[in-house]
Amino acid sequence: MPKRFTLAEAQSLIPEVDRLLRQALEGKTAYEEAERAIQEFNERVMMMGGVMVDRRRALENRSRRDTAAAKLRESIEGVQETGCLIKDLDIGLVDFPTLFRGVEVYLCWKLGEAGIEFWHGVDEGFRGRKPIDQDFLDPHQGERSQ
Repeated sequence: MPKRFTLAEAQSLIPEVDRLLRQALEGKTAYEEAERAIQEFNERVMMMGGVMVDRRRALENRSRRDTAAAKLRESIEGVQETGCLIKDLDIGLVDFPTLFRGVEVYLCWKLGEAGIEFWHGVDEGFRGRKPIDQDFLDPHQGERSQ
């Protein structure tokens, strides 16, 4: 059973989730840059038939890619260990499962937002975000029993 958060619990995780998402994005960018360099190298090798291949540079690019992949994986796993769900890494979109009137919904946060101000149904997604207002807060339960 997935963890369910109260709004306060989810809010308290924002600094850590923010840090981990930024690390993941750095890792993703570094991975993509290294992968591009590897592809360019492979294309040059194919065009030149392997003549004058800089093996050291090729190994460095692979090492950079592998290091970036490990950093990316570690950061994503760190976010997932908190119990929240990464919905879109590129924009830093994260959902925190919670209960609203006995139904599971998501507290929704996006990288760059000061705090959690929106929620949406499980099937609604980002476009279905609604502001967290008193109508939401009164029956909000998180982990508490119904």
